[in-house]
Amino acid sequence: MVDFWSAFVSSLSSVMAQANALTLWEAIAVVLAMAYLLLAMRGSIWCWSAAFFSTAIYTVLFWEVSLLMESVLNIYYMAMAVYGYWMWSRGRGDDKGVVVVSWSLSRHSLLIGITTLASLMVGYLMANYTQAAFPYLDAATTCFAVMTTYLVAKKVLENWLYWVVIDVVSIYLYLNKGLMLTSLLFILYVGMAIGGYFLWRTTMRNEQQSANGQYSYE
Repeated sequence: MVDFWSAFVSSLSSVMAQANALTLWEAIAVVLAMAYLLLAMRGSIWCWSAAFFSTAIYTVLFWEVSLLMESVLNIYYMAMAVYGYWMWSRGRGDDKGVVVVSWSLSRHSLLIGITTLASLMVGYLMANYTQAAFPYLDAATTCFAVMTTYLVAKKVLENWLYWVVIDVVSIYLYLNKGLMLTSLLFILYVGMAIGGYFLWRTTMRNEQQSANGQYSYE
């Protein structure tokens, strides 16, 4: 029993020490990430600027705690921030950007199948050839986030539903690595992703009604 409590206290002290070391930069990244999500929910193009700087910080933080694929993922996020800005500003070729759309269940089923297969392959490689922590979960959140971030840039409504699942799994990973502020952030993300879905659905319906009205007038 003494050995158990000694190990517990030692682990807790280690986690707290790591958390304190990461707190400042993590706090900055959290603020920027929150700004990204709030702006994205409103459909503001400036969400991509916040995303770029937040993910630059997280690239380093995740590398430091051996979440290798999470670090690589954030490099991808930086590139997607640039792509997303372009899509939302000029994606349709008429300098008006893309509008919110909904994809069919069959199309999402295909995406889920392909992404799940990719996750298993990447997880296997990470489990056998790297020192990554939680290789299969890390790979799954990475692969699905890669796919889902593309859906955000394309303004696909259902991206928010994918984020709910990704965020729940990510909370488990971050708690185990002592990233307390980021864990709290992702708990908020779950609720905000649900809110984002309903906001975008309303926007999509308004855009469709506006387009139908314009077509009828013409």
